[in-house]
Amino acid sequence: MAAVGVCGRSLPQLLVGLREPANAADNGRMGGRNRQRIFGDRVRGARIGAQHAREQAREAIRAADAAECLLWSEQMEGFGGPAQPSPTIAQCLNGGYGWLEVMCRRCETRASLPLDATRRPRDTPVWKLEAALKCRSCATPRYAPPVHLIRLTRERKIAPYPWVHPDDDR
Repeated sequence: MAAVGVCGRSLPQLLVGLREPANAADNGRMGGRNRQRIFGDRVRGARIGAQHAREQAREAIRAADAAECLLWSEQMEGFGGPAQPSPTIAQCLNGGYGWLEVMCRRCETRASLPLDATRRPRDTPVWKLEAALKCRSCATPRYAPPVHLIRLTRERKIAPYPWVHPDDDR
């Protein structure tokens, strides 16, 4: 059926074409939108979101390690054990607990030991250090008494030796 105009004549048909939207692969001769312009902001936003999620995950792991160290310390100090399971040296250092407080079973001398100076792999649980630690104060040439793990601390609680002022009377 043809379109009918005034006086019964047929009108010429016009084809109206709409320009197709340019896709990422069709830049044409004159340039236009390229992939960087189309996807660049989305990629940058996704990269920022991924970095933020990684930072939050690191903070969550640090908080979990600190909570586990606090739990173990309170359990050891309050009940005297059990020492197993215990956090690893790496978890203690990551959670901010860098010192291990120990006590000799014989002379009851207490000491704070730095965990970062311990010559053990970082994935070693803290309870495994107990067998390797010996008291220097009351050791004899044949026997060095074992120590007892007390707790983990964030800073050194016990001085390495008692300090006495020279003017004080002993």
